[in-house]
Amino acid sequence: MCRVALVSLLLALPVPAAAQPTTTITGVVVDGVTEAPLADVRVESTRQVMVTDSAGRFSIQLDARETTLRFETSGYLDTVVPVEGTVLEVRLFSSAFAETVEVVSDATTQDRPSSTPVTPEQVFRAPGSIDNVFRTLDTLPGVVSTDDFGSRLAVRGGTPDQNLTIMDGVEVHNPYRLFGIASAFNPDTVENFQLTAGGFGAAYGDRLSSLLIVDNRPGRPEFQGSTAASVTDTNVVLEGRTPVGRDGTWLLSARRTYYDLVAGPLTGQNFPSFADLQLRAGWEFGAGHQLTLTGLGSTESADLDFDIDDDRPEERAALGSDVSNALASARFDAVLGSNGTATTVVSWYRNREQLDFDGLIRTSARRSNARDRDVAVGLSAFVFDRMISVGDVSVRQDVAYQFSPRHLVAAGMELHRLDTSVGFTSAGDRNPNEANGSSIQGGAGLPDELDSRLNGTRGGLWLQDTYTPSSRVSFEPGLRLDWSTVNGGTTLSPRLAGSYVLGRGARIRAAGGLYTQSPGYEKLTQSDYFIDLSGAREFELRHEKATHVVLGVEQELPGDLSARVEGYYKRFDDLLVGRLETEAERVARIARYDFPAELRESLHPDDVEAVLDSVPTAPLIVSAPTNDAGGDAYGLDVFLMHTNTAAPLTGWLSYAWGRANRESYARRYAFEYDRRHAFNAVGRYRLTSRWDVAATVRVASGFPHTAPIGLWVSAVEDERGRLVPETDSLGNLVYVVDYGGVENLNRAQLPPYARVDLRATYQRGGPTGRWSLYIEVINLLGRDNAVTLEPRLAYNPRSTMPTLFEEPGQGFPRIPTFGLRFRF
Repeated sequence: MCRVALVSLLLALPVPAAAQPTTTITGVVVDGVTEAPLADVRVESTRQVMVTDSAGRFSIQLDARETTLRFETSGYLDTVVPVEGTVLEVRLFSSAFAETVEVVSDATTQDRPSSTPVTPEQVFRAPGSIDNVFRTLDTLPGVVSTDDFGSRLAVRGGTPDQNLTIMDGVEVHNPYRLFGIASAFNPDTVENFQLTAGGFGAAYGDRLSSLLIVDNRPGRPEFQGSTAASVTDTNVVLEGRTPVGRDGTWLLSARRTYYDLVAGPLTGQNFPSFADLQLRAGWEFGAGHQLTLTGLGSTESADLDFDIDDDRPEERAALGSDVSNALASARFDAVLGSNGTATTVVSWYRNREQLDFDGLIRTSARRSNARDRDVAVGLSAFVFDRMISVGDVSVRQDVAYQFSPRHLVAAGMELHRLDTSVGFTSAGDRNPNEANGSSIQGGAGLPDELDSRLNGTRGGLWLQDTYTPSSRVSFEPGLRLDWSTVNGGTTLSPRLAGSYVLGRGARIRAAGGLYTQSPGYEKLTQSDYFIDLSGAREFELRHEKATHVVLGVEQELPGDLSARVEGYYKRFDDLLVGRLETEAERVARIARYDFPAELRESLHPDDVEAVLDSVPTAPLIVSAPTNDAGGDAYGLDVFLMHTNTAAPLTGWLSYAWGRANRESYARRYAFEYDRRHAFNAVGRYRLTSRWDVAATVRVASGFPHTAPIGLWVSAVEDERGRLVPETDSLGNLVYVVDYGGVENLNRAQLPPYARVDLRATYQRGGPTGRWSLYIEVINLLGRDNAVTLEPRLAYNPRSTMPTLFEEPGQGFPRIPTFGLRFRF
């Protein structure tokens, strides 16, 4: 009886169902128009619900019988995506575009190689960034800052003027503030930064090297704000619902330096300062229409008049600057039927920069061999005045249409009406430390006076198709046509990208194509050298060209890690450089020298061996342009990132090996920002719920360097207009540094670069707290990094000539900084 009861009881118990097998699906979610990664998107299956991280990535469990995933986030259409394979790329469209959009593909976006998203939070939290996105970007592989204090970047062998910056569809010609110490972009108002180091699509052109996309975020409907202060500036952000129109929001941002308000009245000086104001307002108009208006204005100024040294009252310097930027744009987004989108952007942009310097300075690279420094080192007069003006009225049209589950076709056009001008005068001595005569830092080959105006129109047309034959394979062929009335040139640039899913979280990506850049003064704000484009048509200048090839492998790893290894090759042709003096120009310059025969030889600083003609007979590089330059760059980049920013330990590692060369003046030599090895580590560790520590470590080989080869006798102009030997008050000859001719450019190398930046952050209430405070030390170890090697001459008791040596300069000293943020 007991057995029967027991059997009956067992039969009555519920029988557990067989365990259902599951599949792990990983992928990335991006904006359907801008292709920017989307964070905090809700991803839902029947088994699990999760949200995407700051890079738009997700990983979710799916029952074997499930065939779809649902994606939801504020401001975008709810989207159901069919699942094919285990790696997805999902494109979401703004809810302003349509009430419903049929989703016909799980991978319509082509996420290209060399493309890296950077979130505003990463910019805020990276030690050493000073809330400047460019200082965060230079921790990525293949990206280097040209100096410590500025923000200009050299990307995979390209010069800073070859980088394109786009903000909300508008080309930004001057993305810097305060001589590059700060950036034009306030991370508090930005949705996402996206850097593509090479191989970007046909929708963008007129640059050879890289593409930076900056997407500003819309205002939030609930009234709120934040305020922050850093070592450079303070800022306030306010946002809320617009008082006019339905479904509208606004966002206002204001920034200003503050140290000048304190130190200026105390010293009677106008210290370098900047202020900017940005206002963005957007409205949704029913199903499928959104209008966004953006206005931005900034001013920078400085007026410094100071003595160099209290012990030498005859030395003085005056620096003045006046920089203004203004931008106004209107953007209209719409849907075309159920499968298409259109974006129209109209903008007006003005950038004006005025810089003047007037000083009498004793330079350590020009002296006699007298023991008394006040006698040996004479006064050099540097008088320089430069003005750059860029006006750009532009229109851009983008159209995308999903013709079938396999084809997403995009096309567009852009037009820029440019009004640019450059003017400068140089009435004093030239910079003795610049080996290249066309250097904007006062090179000897620049004209004494210039007033050049360059007006013209440049434009582009493009067409590309994202073809996805399966969930594993996608291709993106594209074609771009560019033209410019400045030189009358037209170029056709084919481009191609593709990807293949290997499985188990691995993917291969590749891209390549032709890229061109038209001559224009609008690129001058980021250039190292000045080229006079007054006669661009007469000189028959051509578009500069670059060919890109990129191949990479990506792998999702356990523990929220993502790895990427990429190889790249760039070939540069028809690069614009300043040409060498003609023989007639060289002879005319040499004819001005009136040196006695015994001084027409340069002397080596350690003995009296003659090595070169003392009169600089080698042809100088001047500002007249030529397309006779080229080069190449190739390398390997490695990037490892922890994708879960909420984890206790997170950050990224990057390593880059590369070579970059230039071919000009009948030579092949190292590009000035060639960096053979570079390692960067950015990490943050949460100590407690309120405290975390972070560090940025940079270790890299030094840039190429043009080293002095000796000394020669300095020349001064006499009353006849002839150049005669310069002497000090005791009759001793004065010497200057000899850098040789073009055969000596970049033959040496700077010492290795290393820097550690350390930060400690306190956030009351933890990660969701309303306020935070950080204290940071830039260059914690106080290393004297040689961003440049500056020549110095010193008294030499064993010779009639001074001793020549070099000292490191222009690197960050140890700098304590702070930052305070508060949300309300």
